[in-house]
Order: sequence, then C-alpha cells, then structure tokens
Amino acid sequence: MSEYNASASREFAWDDEITQDSTFVLLPEGDYPFTVSTVTRARHPGSAKLPPCNKAELVLLVEGPGGEATIKHNLFLHSKCEGLLCAFFTAIGLRRHGQPLRMRWDIQGRTGMCHVGVREYTGKDGETRKANEILRFLDPEDAPKQTQLGAGTQQWQPGSF
Repeated sequence: MSEYNASASREFAWDDEITQDSTFVLLPEGDYPFTVSTVTRARHPGSAKLPPCNKAELVLLVEGPGGEATIKHNLFLHSKCEGLLCAFFTAIGLRRHGQPLRMRWDIQGRTGMCHVGVREYTGKDGETRKANEILRFLDPEDAPKQTQLGAGTQQWQPGSF
C-alpha cells in the first residue's frame, strides 16, 4: 500500500463541486525562497546507488517570478546523504554549520532558500517535457539577500515568510 498525506488529499463524491484548476509553473534556473508544504515518511526500496532506507518525501512551495511552483523532493535518511540532510536543516534554520542536530520532521511551514534547476525528461507518450528540481539548499548566511519576485524585490531573511 502506498503512503499518502491524508490531510492534503481526499476522495471526491460523484456529485462533489470542484474548482481548482491545474496551474503548472516552470521556474527558470535560479535561487528562490521555499516553504515546506508537506512531509511524508516513506521507505526507499533500494537502488544501484543507495541501499534501502527511510526517506522524507517533501512538497515544497517555491515562489518565483511566474508564480508559485510545487516541487517534490526526497531526502534519504542514509549516511551517504548526510551532507544533503545537513544542508536542508541548515537552510530552514534548524541547524548551524558544524553543529550536531537531532532531526525532527514537524517542519511544515518552515522556510528557506534553494537553488532550482530545470530537467528534461521523456513522458510516457514519448514527448519531451521539462520540470523543476531542487539542486541544492542554501545556507541562510550564503543565500542571496535579495530575490527577484515578480515586479518587485523582496528582502529575504530566514524564516521570514
């Protein structure tokens, strides 16, 4: 059985009213503020690069000039990925460089900065498509203090969103 976040989804009745349009936003590569929308605990079954381990499936809301993009990102709870875990917790302000941290996952609503890239993939229909991906999480001390959002410039401070 697959895991899902029950608070983020629900089943519709046959005669329910629906209103939410699909709004796909593709951000150009760059540094953007993000907010953690959901965290789901899951299990990685193993691959050629990483043995079976726990993983956190994140849904991040990333604010860019064309609107808000939703980007899914996995954090693997394995020693091979410890640096990536440290970078994430540093980005959301729960850890400082060189300091130990006991991971906690009640992080919905936490904010930080990340570097977003654009990857190409081939869909099931054979068409080439593009999607955003998180390339790295930025340390609040190293992150750009000014980020272009829409027509204006917003001053960014860790946890300010």
